[in-house]
Amino acid sequence: MKILLVEDDDRIASFMSSGLAAEGHVVERSATATDALGMSFAHEYDLILLDLMLPDGDGRGVLTSIRARGNDVPIIVITALGEVDDKVTLLDLGADDYLVKPIAFAELAARVRAAVRHGQQSARVLRSGEIELDTKTRIATRGEVSVDLPSREFALLEYLMRHAGQVLTRQQILDAVWGFGFESASNIVDVYVGYLRRKLDGSDAPSVIETVRGAGYRVRS
Repeated sequence: MKILLVEDDDRIASFMSSGLAAEGHVVERSATATDALGMSFAHEYDLILLDLMLPDGDGRGVLTSIRARGNDVPIIVITALGEVDDKVTLLDLGADDYLVKPIAFAELAARVRAAVRHGQQSARVLRSGEIELDTKTRIATRGEVSVDLPSREFALLEYLMRHAGQVLTRQQILDAVWGFGFESASNIVDVYVGYLRRKLDGSDAPSVIETVRGAGYRVRS
């Protein structure tokens, strides 16, 4: 996971970066509000850790600017402010979570995991293997191929991608995408999987949606 750490204190930044790297994350650091905004606009991150007290401005400005651009990346604010009103203000400005200094790394790691889980559930762009799905525009992309999906095909691919790596039965897919009450004997899932494959599968590439014989379907994670 790619994390932007916005922290001007070298000692704290080193402590957090080394710990997160040991957890398998890639950490890029910014020490100022100006650099943080530039980096967040120029690159995609899975998470931003944002200190409020920066040498060239308040982290609140960074937070509001990121949200104003429609970027819904998970943001955890790091603050010395522990009052309830301060926390409420940060959450209202668009923070997903906050940590009050001094920070224990075990808590930081747990908050990072939780923020990422939440972000994966609500992310605008889903990614599984070679596939990207923009949940606002309903455009699926594989390599150089982009397809604007009809509503039902979009709902099917979104459901499969939100459960990437899991084998989903036809009945599970029917209930989630078409609603309860659909006959399990219907072949409508197979038909729509076929639609997606024809639009997204290349001639030499493996299928976007894998058939698991006797079980159901799976999108590779």
